[in-house]
Amino acid sequence: MITPAGDMILPYAIMALVTLQRLAELVIASRNTRALKAQGAAEFGASHYPVMIALHSTWLIVVWATVGGRPVYLPLLGLFVVLQALRIWVLATLGPRWTTGIIVLRGAPLVTGGPFKILRHPNYCVVIAEIAVLPLLFGLVWVAIVFSLLNAAMLWVRIGAENRVLYDSVPA
Repeated sequence: MITPAGDMILPYAIMALVTLQRLAELVIASRNTRALKAQGAAEFGASHYPVMIALHSTWLIVVWATVGGRPVYLPLLGLFVVLQALRIWVLATLGPRWTTGIIVLRGAPLVTGGPFKILRHPNYCVVIAEIAVLPLLFGLVWVAIVFSLLNAAMLWVRIGAENRVLYDSVPA
């Protein structure tokens, strides 16, 4: 089912909720980062972090700027809701260790519960899907393609840096 193209409220309501969620996550990540650093954790990959923030911010801005008057593809909205549940599962599993940066508390064991039993990087899988699904639920194929490609390049750098740090810091 597709909502009518004239329904102007739903696309902006969806975007407002996504934006509020992301802002709340930045607050949580900042709090967790400060707490981890107070315990002696170190930050890695800081050089690519601003690029990642710029990429995700630009993606959100572009979707905001292009949703007006667009139909909403309800099955994809349902998929996006499922992705948000998966995102919450990842964040809840990591708890106070979840941040948006690569913040490593040396000697702490890797998280292996929840979605980490299934995938090494479940949060990145969710992000990959979100970057495609959110614009697609408004029929914005070009936004999904462009930002999926840019995100793939970013994740190549990001996951490589994170793997080097995490697997070098696992206690013997």
